[in-house]
Amino acid sequence: MLKILIPTLMLVPTAWLTPSKWLWPTTLAHSMMIALFSLSWLKNTMETGWSTINPFMATDPLSTPLLVLTCWLLPLMILASQNHTATEPINRQRMYITLLTSLQIFLILAFGATEVIMFYVMFEATLIPTLIIITRWGNQTERLNAGVYFLFYTLAGSLPLLVALLLLQNYTGTLSLFTLPFSQPLHLSSYADKLWWAGCLLAFLVKMPLYGVHLWLPKAHVEAPVAGSMVLAAVLLKLGGYGMMRMMVMLDPLTKELSYPFLIFALWGVIMTGSICLRQTDLKSLIAYSSVSHMGLVVGGILIQTPWGFAGALILMIAHGLTSSALFCLANTNYERTHSRTMLLARGLQIILPLMTTWWFIASLANLALPPLPNLMGELMIITSLFNWSWWTLALTGAGTLITASYSLYMFLMTQRGPLPSHIIALDPSHSREHLLMALHLLPLLLLILKPELVWGWTG
Repeated sequence: MLKILIPTLMLVPTAWLTPSKWLWPTTLAHSMMIALFSLSWLKNTMETGWSTINPFMATDPLSTPLLVLTCWLLPLMILASQNHTATEPINRQRMYITLLTSLQIFLILAFGATEVIMFYVMFEATLIPTLIIITRWGNQTERLNAGVYFLFYTLAGSLPLLVALLLLQNYTGTLSLFTLPFSQPLHLSSYADKLWWAGCLLAFLVKMPLYGVHLWLPKAHVEAPVAGSMVLAAVLLKLGGYGMMRMMVMLDPLTKELSYPFLIFALWGVIMTGSICLRQTDLKSLIAYSSVSHMGLVVGGILIQTPWGFAGALILMIAHGLTSSALFCLANTNYERTHSRTMLLARGLQIILPLMTTWWFIASLANLALPPLPNLMGELMIITSLFNWSWWTLALTGAGTLITASYSLYMFLMTQRGPLPSHIIALDPSHSREHLLMALHLLPLLLLILKPELVWGWTG
């Protein structure tokens, strides 16, 4: 664990002490090394499932894929932000890289935590760098508003969680993830127990976000700079799913009855946010709403508590992290050239940036879950397990996948096909930096087809 954490911590002095012309290459190379070293976590040797154990941190098949995704994303964020921050004073660029690094440190500590309270503290700590990135480096004037939405939605959801965790500590005497699954089953019967159940899950459902408490997400995404959008879509939403999977083990007797409204909201949200995507004019907003729709499926998969549902949810979280992040990078390359996120103003880009169109095509197909990509594998496992639970869900999930295909194709056709507007004839050509960035997003996604058991979670 420390061989990843210490180099990550050392990225902060590196960012401040490197000469200005070497700042971006050095931090990129350093973070790429960390990402490559983190792949060693995927080799799981312990028969208990837990490995690289010390008193505070450990990895198991559920947290490992998310940890590796976190480490993989930092170099990609640095690659994506280079052009965006190039005009700023050098100290601000150093600060930007420091914030991204601190975000990675908090995320590693959150996903690796063996104690639920430590997970909670790190879950909250990720708020601060994200908030600063959105409100300081956002593109439009709405960014302060978006920051307020982001902060208060998340805080309002997660304060009941703290109370719920303290009650649990009182009752079981431990909050260690090693022992909690083996503690005495809780006898939950009273009305207060139902409130406790809701308190345990609410924070994660807001973070996911569940349809109904999702309004902070499109706002935060649209206003954030490219690295903010990438880390929000790829890792911060997954904190919610990870927390739910960890807490679900203890909430057993009540979940059967109490999860109905949340399941209904999640599946209805898949259809509703998909329909909202169909009439979006703003490119980043469309990708943000598509995230809500995919996360709705993940919530459904986790709440029915079957091995297939859990495995499908984890696979979809990893696949969505890479795909969604890739789409935000592509939207950003468009934005850097045309300085507009409105899809009507920048269409027909295939004529001038044909290689970018290839990346758009692959990312859009991954978003609509083309076989044999992991996106489809996760969605199919969730849809199958939901169908097994109640065959009525097929109507909702089926309509959801149909709408997903529609808006993915709509996004691709709107941005790439059609006549080229006369005002964007003189655009910069695409840089190798951007092609490398896209390749590093989509290659892991394609390679996961060959060895999907890396992201299966507990069911392997």
